[in-house]
Amino acid sequence: MSTNIFWQESPIGKTERQKLLNQKGCVVWITGLSGSGKSTLACSLSRELYTRGKLSYILDGDNLRHGLNKDLGFKAEDRVENIRRVGEVAKLFADAGLICIASLISPYRKDRDAYFSAFIKHLVYMNMSLQLCEARDPKGLYKLARAGKIKGFTGIDDPYESPLNCEIELKEKEGECPSPVTMAEEVIAYLEAKGFLQNQ
Repeated sequence: MSTNIFWQESPIGKTERQKLLNQKGCVVWITGLSGSGKSTLACSLSRELYTRGKLSYILDGDNLRHGLNKDLGFKAEDRVENIRRVGEVAKLFADAGLICIASLISPYRKDRDAYFSAFIKHLVYMNMSLQLCEARDPKGLYKLARAGKIKGFTGIDDPYESPLNCEIELKEKEGECPSPVTMAEEVIAYLEAKGFLQNQ
């Protein structure tokens, strides 16, 4: 890392941007197994925020691998770098005053904890069983992993480390994932209680 660099302050700060948007910038980070409903929740949450006049942006793990992270695979070191990059981008969105919704498996506890400490974050854990996620299998990835066609697949031959602490834990009910709107409303209620949706 170069030492000949200096931080350039902006004449318009986070407080001014938040006043302009009538909201507080933050990061809602959704973690969980593939097929647990992370992206579905992210889209539903973004839509519900929009209807309330709040500006959000989704950082979806798969979408980011089409551009920003297209050079990364799924080895442990690549997963670490994936989280680092997304964490830095999410931090910028929050600083801009947006509600950033990051939707990634982010399987390793130490990596989530390491990058979350640097900015305001709210961890949402999609606590859905492997059995449910594998039954849902919307992208057919579990089938490929079971057939040995995908190596290092989280939940099959690579671990997922559940959060020890999270702000919101969403659980399956009677073997089913709650509806997207129900889950989004729970997250919104949390954000409202914390003052992130109040006019500035």
